[in-house]
Amino acid sequence: MATLPLSRPDAPPASPQPPDIVQKLDAIWGERSDLRGWFSTVDHKTIGIRYIVTAFAFLLIGGVEALIMRIQLARPGATVLSPEQYNQLFSMHGVTMIFLYSLPMLSGFSNYLWPLMLGSRDMAYPRLNALSYWIFLASGLFLYISFPFGQAPNSGWFNYVPQAGRDQNPGMNIDIYALGLTFFGISTTVGSVNFIVTLLRMRAPGMSVNRLPILVWGTLTASVANIFAVPAVSLASVLLWLDRNAGTHFFDVSGGGQPMLWQHLFWLFGHPWVYALVLPAMGIVSDALPIHCRRPLVGYTPVAMATVATMVVGLGVWVHHMFAVGAPPLALSFFSAASFVIAIPSTVALFAWIGTIATGRVQVTTPFLFFAGFIMLFVIGGVSGVMTASVALDWQLTDTYFVVAHLHYVLLGINLFPVIGGIYHWFPKVTGRMMSERLGHWSFWTIFVGFNLAFFPMHVLGLYGMPRRVWTYPAGMGFDLPNAIISGGAFILAIGILLFLINVIKSATSGPRAGPDPWAGSTLEWSIPSPPPSFNFAVIPLLASRHPLWEDHLKKSEERTIFDSGFLLDEGKETLAVTPLDGQPSVILKMPGDSLLPGLLAAALFVFFVGLLVRSDWLSTTAGAAVAIVLVMWFQPTKQPQDQERVRVYA
Repeated sequence: MATLPLSRPDAPPASPQPPDIVQKLDAIWGERSDLRGWFSTVDHKTIGIRYIVTAFAFLLIGGVEALIMRIQLARPGATVLSPEQYNQLFSMHGVTMIFLYSLPMLSGFSNYLWPLMLGSRDMAYPRLNALSYWIFLASGLFLYISFPFGQAPNSGWFNYVPQAGRDQNPGMNIDIYALGLTFFGISTTVGSVNFIVTLLRMRAPGMSVNRLPILVWGTLTASVANIFAVPAVSLASVLLWLDRNAGTHFFDVSGGGQPMLWQHLFWLFGHPWVYALVLPAMGIVSDALPIHCRRPLVGYTPVAMATVATMVVGLGVWVHHMFAVGAPPLALSFFSAASFVIAIPSTVALFAWIGTIATGRVQVTTPFLFFAGFIMLFVIGGVSGVMTASVALDWQLTDTYFVVAHLHYVLLGINLFPVIGGIYHWFPKVTGRMMSERLGHWSFWTIFVGFNLAFFPMHVLGLYGMPRRVWTYPAGMGFDLPNAIISGGAFILAIGILLFLINVIKSATSGPRAGPDPWAGSTLEWSIPSPPPSFNFAVIPLLASRHPLWEDHLKKSEERTIFDSGFLLDEGKETLAVTPLDGQPSVILKMPGDSLLPGLLAAALFVFFVGLLVRSDWLSTTAGAAVAIVLVMWFQPTKQPQDQERVRVYA
């Protein structure tokens, strides 16, 4: 195997930075430094960081909720929480971790990294990108305004009817859930559209589809699935709100409705959503792990195809979550088989990571530790998932703590470890400073031990028969010791997260300078300075391979990526669009400037949903009018003089 450099801490960036061009582009692309600039920016890097910071804040909130629940469950018969408080806490914990942390965190990574990896200057729709973030933040605040009033959602993150119906649940709790999810769905939908169009058009010349980073494949696949899946839960939420507030009977048996319709619509969304939370995280590992193994990913093409295949099959296995509801045997057989089949593409990626480690020159860095830990959790979560694909076994395990264990290994472990490993990996690019390796190793081992102590014993509890979603349990049933271990593990996990946060804050202020490429990476983001300039690339590169910075070492071709000559695009805020498949230059795009409109639209929508929640016609009507006015301003056409459409080439 070719010898690759271990690091390039002092090397200049591969992408040229002519001072006069840099100054001119920075004047065009740079943000205002005042408060208006803070609210109006549409820079994908700023939006990506905001996504990551906000999602991490929700992770901490969800984590605190989990710790309070673990205090309640640490011993039998505890009364730290009332049953209703417990119901609200475990419901908001699920909603927070699944909706407000997992996917928004991955959206933050993709927002920040996509244009840098693809050789572009921004996402396809910068204002839509900002709107996606502001709605995510507003919908999160909307869901949490219920907490001080003791009216938080209280029927779990799945919110099954008839328990969520008005007869059984007359408070405002479920209305907040239904409206909050509908509001949040707007953010996910517009963000997904933006990712898809960005992939199709916003790439450097030569970035053909067989040269895309796996993270791009993962986020693209998740975005396409979201376009189909999110409308299902949005529709279900609207129908439920109408049942509770307008007298309809979509889910009400007494009025001819079907409670099972909720479960079908919810899991039509819920199961693909699981893969939307996992595939981009797997992409982080597939792209970053090889750099710490000093070799390209083993089996790039099978991994890319497996990423797509996983989601295609995942769209058709929603009844996997409904084996115990009395479905016909033929349906059970079909969905059980499909649930087994989905293990095949997942295993392709697993063997690719193991092969990359086995055949590479491993550098035991903090990112590598988190990625290796992820692989172990991936195996445990995957095996327990295959077990529940069996109808007979699923009937025994349904609604036990075994399912809680599987859920946390899949949704938290497979998400959290790549996310923290990815932050350690790309932190130098974002801040220009390295994180402490010593603190990093400490945080990894604390998180790894705490995570497995907190969640692995739940498998045992489930096999013992302890039901999930219970407020407390009696002594003498064999549940005491496992629950005490789980609660202890949860606090160790929290300490590990705290160590990680200390490392982030300490390194951001006083960490050693990183240089443009401290890991000697292979992809385009490492060819520019750290932190990246506002315009990303002064000269748009012309790509010749999947690993533009490793070409001299891999020597797979005589062709080389061209960094020192190419399109300048300095006649305004503009970037290059390419053909969807081959990545050939197609057209020069004029990009929109910073704007307050995305934030104003999100604020107007927030008031509109509050109006629906409190059933105030004048408030929702006024807010609806404000939404319409902002949209008219948004779509107002702008005129571009023809003499601006010129292209200069730097050489």
